[in-house]
Amino acid sequence: MTSAPIRITVGELVARFLEECGVRAAFGVISIHNMPILDAFHTRGKLRFVSSRGEAGACNMADAYARVSGTLGVFVTSTGTGSGNAAGAMVEAITAGTPLLHLTGQIESPFLDRDLGFIHEHPAQLAMLRAVGKDAFRIRNPETALATLREAVRIAQTPPCGPVSIEIPIDVQKMLMDLPADLSPVAVPPVQPQPSAIDALAERLLTAKRPLLWLGGGARGAAKAAKRLADMGFAVISSVQGRGIVAEDHPLSLGSYNLQKPTENFYQTVDAMLAVGTRLRSNETLGYHLKLPATRFRIDANALADNRGYTSELFVHGDAQLALDALADRLEGRMAIDPKFATDVKQTRGEATTLVNGTLGPYVRLQDAIGKVAGRNIWWVRDITLSNSMWGNRAPVLDHPRAGVHALGGGIGQGLAMGVGAAVADTEFKLGRKTLSLCGDGGFMLNVGELACAAQEKADVLFIVMNDKRYGVIKNIQDDIYGSRHAYVELHTPDFSQFCASLQVPHLKSSDPSTVEATLAEALGKTGPVVLEIDMDAWGPFAAKFAGPPKKEPTQKGD
Repeated sequence: MTSAPIRITVGELVARFLEECGVRAAFGVISIHNMPILDAFHTRGKLRFVSSRGEAGACNMADAYARVSGTLGVFVTSTGTGSGNAAGAMVEAITAGTPLLHLTGQIESPFLDRDLGFIHEHPAQLAMLRAVGKDAFRIRNPETALATLREAVRIAQTPPCGPVSIEIPIDVQKMLMDLPADLSPVAVPPVQPQPSAIDALAERLLTAKRPLLWLGGGARGAAKAAKRLADMGFAVISSVQGRGIVAEDHPLSLGSYNLQKPTENFYQTVDAMLAVGTRLRSNETLGYHLKLPATRFRIDANALADNRGYTSELFVHGDAQLALDALADRLEGRMAIDPKFATDVKQTRGEATTLVNGTLGPYVRLQDAIGKVAGRNIWWVRDITLSNSMWGNRAPVLDHPRAGVHALGGGIGQGLAMGVGAAVADTEFKLGRKTLSLCGDGGFMLNVGELACAAQEKADVLFIVMNDKRYGVIKNIQDDIYGSRHAYVELHTPDFSQFCASLQVPHLKSSDPSTVEATLAEALGKTGPVVLEIDMDAWGPFAAKFAGPPKKEPTQKGD
């Protein structure tokens, strides 16, 4: 006699499937249009659900969680305006190539797509979500639920990765179905590079005496292979998204000092550059006019990356780790590196660092204090703020391919929530690193409600809030272009000490650069969320003004 099949709701199917995907935490806001899913999370008790204060924050948290853990990020929203609130954060996720699954609701099926003005309906929700993600689906019945979940996760995790949304009408979430025998997700195999293409690339690189490896975020899984090449004598430079793939204290690392004049001069001495998993983005190439080495090659899992931004003489379509490992196998013991190359790399790194540090004024003390007191065992999360543009994108030294988390798409206000997501990932995966989140006062206030989430979750984050009571970069742009007409940049900010006290979050304030090291050490000595406010009016100005991403006019078409 066979036992009767186990009956579950579609909402419980979602929970069970995510567990099979290895998801340990999800983020979101509970509503009447996602309660069957979240009730299953709660009753099963196998997934940690972090109650954000807004859908944008939930998406940013899931984004950072995925970046730090290297796994699928998940966030849950309500329908209509609830899902719409996450749109900007989804743009960040698709810009960064983060694999996310967005679960949202929809009104009851009988009333869908009938233009009835039914409360909470967003008649074009799928179109909106497709515009800000890789794709979006609707589960229409229990029979197709598992197939839709599997396909959404497959697409999200297929390079170039990104967020994929599923809307599930509330009546469908409640429907009963038989528990499937197999809930496993579809495997996403890495893109296998063609051996002939690796052979051709190896032959070209064997003649190089001063080779350079440029690593982007798409090479995060290739740390071991990249280090093999660095140990052979390749110089290494990274995009901001690729920091730490090769530890930035490696003797052949230029860190992410990728557009400073000493580095540009160095490029002209390089006889072969291999770009891996990078888009060579505008703000890191002076609007695509940075003079890169004349001989360029490229490896990318996205076939459409070939010749984007900059041309390359040879393109290898494949997974970064597989391609670089295969390349290293062919080059091992056969390279004839210029004996002066390592010295030139060190000199270039030193000159670029000195150049950047010379623009910081008193803030070099904060930069150095973080490196000294916090050390290297950190997740370095940054919002779009003046201090990040000036120094946070290059310092402190990172030694882990996932240690750097930042608002790649240029939107402010995301660093606070990202800090929470990074800390949750660290806890759930027992990674043993401290999360530091560098924020400006303007961005911090944009999503300040997520500080309450951080407190509730006891997220172990130190928020370093650079408080100049204004949008500092915008003010500098107004000085540079608009005749110092300062419009709409001054901000009314709270007394952060009182605000933090109301949330029972410790607050420290630094008004003197000479004591910041001790203040930082005190802040790092506390667990849970802590706010360290840097009083920039008391500290004084930077030594140079940053007025947006540096650009230069082309000297030659195609430079």
